[in-house]
Amino acid sequence: MIRLATASLAGTAIEFYDFFVYGTAAALVLGPLFFPSFSPLAGTLAAFGTFGIGFLARPLGSMLFGHIGDRHGRRPVLIASLLLTGVATVAVGCVPTYASIGIAAPVLLLVLRFLQGLGVGGEWGGAVLITAEHAPERRRVLWTSFPQFGPAVGFLLANGVVLALSASLSDAQFRSWGWRVPFWAAGVLALGGVLLRHALAESPRFEELAAEGGRARLPLAEVARDHWRTVLLTAGALTAGYAVFYTVSTWSLAYATEELGVSRTVVLACIMAAVAVKAAFTPIAALFGDRFGRKPMCLLGCAASALWAYPLIALLHTGEPLLMFLGFLGAGLAFTSTFAVVAAYLPELFEPRVRCTGAAVGYNLSGVFGGALTPLVATVVTSGGGPPWGVAAYLAGVALLSLGCFALLPETRPAPAAAPSADSVADCPAA
Repeated sequence: MIRLATASLAGTAIEFYDFFVYGTAAALVLGPLFFPSFSPLAGTLAAFGTFGIGFLARPLGSMLFGHIGDRHGRRPVLIASLLLTGVATVAVGCVPTYASIGIAAPVLLLVLRFLQGLGVGGEWGGAVLITAEHAPERRRVLWTSFPQFGPAVGFLLANGVVLALSASLSDAQFRSWGWRVPFWAAGVLALGGVLLRHALAESPRFEELAAEGGRARLPLAEVARDHWRTVLLTAGALTAGYAVFYTVSTWSLAYATEELGVSRTVVLACIMAAVAVKAAFTPIAALFGDRFGRKPMCLLGCAASALWAYPLIALLHTGEPLLMFLGFLGAGLAFTSTFAVVAAYLPELFEPRVRCTGAAVGYNLSGVFGGALTPLVATVVTSGGGPPWGVAAYLAGVALLSLGCFALLPETRPAPAAAPSADSVADCPAA
């Protein structure tokens, strides 16, 4: 389990490194380089628009790779999705700017960001399932929290590279060529991830399904017919976590540097420190998920996110590094209470023959609602010289929506001594 979980963690870290490095570049440099005829605000919105394209592609990627995972195994998904994301990310670092090739530059950026999204859309389902279906049921949340470390590690790695370049290069050098280096580094990381994952064993649950002839012929059709309600509820339930994370990691970076005049190095350092502490909290929240259940942790995370929305904006608006860090940290701990357990929770909500598709589609649809829209909405509602309370209201509203969706989902923690209800049996097949 340690070897398997570590390989899953490494792969998700690499893929989310690819995804996050684009978000950081969108907040810092892509607007003026690829949309120079726009005003600063419009350029930032356009850059965040290309950022959002990746999220729109993620559900499509989960459908494509979910079909592969449910029909041909979880292991092929891990390798194919990693290769696709890695190649697209390296290519982003090679795209000439608008000054060199005109309108073709942002068009190429959109296409490559779309391919990035396809790959990441398949990654999560494969990595989580191959871990969950190997794990002992009483420690399933703990073991599946390893892949959930991946986004935090990828974020720290992406922003660490950007921070180092930002601190060592002049602004002109960074805007000229320095921003491309993190994208080129993705090629080396992707190659290492493929080599690491190549030796992984297939999920025993999938091998049982294949031997019994129980594989779904058209997984997406079955999910749409029999599990559409669960997919929509999980998408709504996870939206708050995405909204909070991308408010902190993407919109806050642009807001603090452009509106408050804080050095990008300082803001990146504050965000990275908060994400590091949040990552350390993940296994603790996972242990609580194994002990007390998946649903209570998810409800707690959504409630905490709603309550922390206004303090987050107030602390950010001060522009003081320590206070910004505390704001980011509170937000990170809140949504980690939810995201530490969902890697076990979502697969348990779907029967094994379609869970690669069902869990991944629900997870990635929430990324569209929470990840793609949040930087755009937050940028639009930010106005005037005071704190952007509109952003806080948006976050609190999304968190309450997610709280309601989680309340409608059943608990799935194994409880052999209790006889499950008919509804629970239908919605939450045993892993």
